[in-house]
Amino acid sequence: MSETNRWTRWFSIYLVPGLIFQSVIVGGGYGTGREITEFFLVHGAWGGLLGMLVSCVVWGVVLAIAFEFARITKSYNYKSFFQALLGRYWWLFEVIYLLIALLVLAVLGSASGEIVSQLLGWPPVYGVLTLMLFVGLLTFFGSTLIEKVFVGWSALLFVTYIVLAIFTYTRFGGDIAQHFADATVRVGWGVDGVRYAAYNLNALAAVLFVVPRFMRSRHAVGAGFIAGGVAIAPGILVFLTLLAGYPAVIDAPVPVVEILSALSIVWLLLVFKVMLFGTFIETGTGVIHAVNERVAATYQVRGQPFPQWLRGALALLFLFIATFLANEIGIIDLIASGYGYLSYAYIAVVIVPLLTIGLYRIVNARQNAALND
Repeated sequence: MSETNRWTRWFSIYLVPGLIFQSVIVGGGYGTGREITEFFLVHGAWGGLLGMLVSCVVWGVVLAIAFEFARITKSYNYKSFFQALLGRYWWLFEVIYLLIALLVLAVLGSASGEIVSQLLGWPPVYGVLTLMLFVGLLTFFGSTLIEKVFVGWSALLFVTYIVLAIFTYTRFGGDIAQHFADATVRVGWGVDGVRYAAYNLNALAAVLFVVPRFMRSRHAVGAGFIAGGVAIAPGILVFLTLLAGYPAVIDAPVPVVEILSALSIVWLLLVFKVMLFGTFIETGTGVIHAVNERVAATYQVRGQPFPQWLRGALALLFLFIATFLANEIGIIDLIASGYGYLSYAYIAVVIVPLLTIGLYRIVNARQNAALND
């Protein structure tokens, strides 16, 4: 195997799963900065940073176990995965997943409308329609195109966040350092770190299609731990950036835009808004693609082909319902109440079963394999 092929294979096995996971969580996890303020910035500089490290560890451990569990049970969509994990109670995950999918899409719809309105002066509905168009197209063409787009846009996202962090630190470095110097570690950061990690594990459902590439345990486990670090890295950059406007940004609907406005760098503001809109498309696509893969598996069991048009139709249906929720409730209330409640459900239905039943099944499978050898 040539050096190029070896690197490509390593990238595909160990980095791509993390980049896809990060692509799915970014829109509803830290793209706007609203979620970072809600779960971490409220605990101050040190408390927030420690909370984010907790999220990183939770993601790494849970994803490592989840990827290995999916590998040994050959579960490549969330229905088969949770049937293997929860048995006849698998539907509990589906109920929670569909609820949080609508919640995430509602946040994306609200934020995309606001961004297009700010960029072009158009009514917010055009932002929502543009989001629908691109999500519908990506879900229509399926996994291969989705993986390529996610990896490419993730590279742009990392570059953009690094540039933003550099400019912010250059301008407001003294303020950021002072927040760390003055801060005391407040209680609650650990709980919020777990809660934040928990609700974002909805992205697990969107990453399962990459599991067939894991030929060995070390592939699955290594990819899981790396994914935790890859996913939290942009979030930490956002957190450090938001400290420049702390505590005023806590009440801002899109806190990152507040910092960009304070920097008064027009081109960076434009680039960031375009990049951010792209992350909304990524997240919306990932959330709905998981549903499509689950429906496709049902068609396969019945011996029927999954109609291509239905992929796009499901995307449009979800986005339409979610947009209605966003208009009725509003982005801040959606994040404050919806994510908070559903995070506990994810702890009960995803994290606890994986750390108990899932881990037991993995250990048992390895022991049986050793005996057979």
